[in-house]
Amino acid sequence: MVDGHDYQEWIGRTVTQEDMVTASPIERLDATLETDHQLYSTGVALPPLAHWLYFLPNERQSTLGPDGHPKRGGFLPPIHDLPRRMWAGSRLTFKSPLRVGMHVKRTSTIESVTSKQGTTGPLVFVTVGHAVHDENGHLLLTDHHDIVYRDVTAPADRARSTAPKGPWHRSIVPDTVMLFRYSALTFNGHRIHYDRTYVFAVEGYPGLIVHGPLIATLLIDLVRRSLPSSVVVKAYSFRAVSPLFDGSELHLNGSPPDETGKILLWATNDRDELIMKAEATI
Repeated sequence: MVDGHDYQEWIGRTVTQEDMVTASPIERLDATLETDHQLYSTGVALPPLAHWLYFLPNERQSTLGPDGHPKRGGFLPPIHDLPRRMWAGSRLTFKSPLRVGMHVKRTSTIESVTSKQGTTGPLVFVTVGHAVHDENGHLLLTDHHDIVYRDVTAPADRARSTAPKGPWHRSIVPDTVMLFRYSALTFNGHRIHYDRTYVFAVEGYPGLIVHGPLIATLLIDLVRRSLPSSVVVKAYSFRAVSPLFDGSELHLNGSPPDETGKILLWATNDRDELIMKAEATI
């Protein structure tokens, strides 16, 4: 319970959005990730996690809060006492790929609201389940998205455990331009990703925060780079362990699939400290 409220009445709330799958967003994401160029003509399948480029928020500028997110109390519960809000992780299943030219619909449902006491203070986890269907009602994917709310006075998380370099490996340095481009691609106004003055003065972080879903996308892109293009990802999950800040080297690691098709993935910073764990199934 936070500020005397457990927000249980928000559980079960739903919202539905519709969109058309176009080629431009995924082509720009490929450019941002330095992925080999592919022609996304009508009917071509999009890679896993491409749905994050669609169903984007369309709140008016006047309805945004001080952090750049929509003001609280709409679809998501108004957890005002814990102003830090971050993407903690997701669990996804892929039934059929999005294809260029599709008309798609996403239904989002608040599945749970859970209060916990963490090492840095009170936490609230909100899980939102997303189901994406095509125009004929066929399920394309599910995405169970965990959002965590924290107190702004709590110290910024520091990675603690370390992890070795994997058989699959790629190193990049996410800079301010990459963060800006990804924010633009996902129409994400959260100021922690581009406003250095806000990050220092209000949220107390030592740098701009690299988007969790960007790191998760880079990890699944490592699978695409390491295996034949014919491989199909059936499931994917990831959990953020600690923030990564701009200018820090990001190490993307993975292991080849085991006999069940499971692939272990992890990301570390320039001190080899773990920042994200993930798992894909092919």
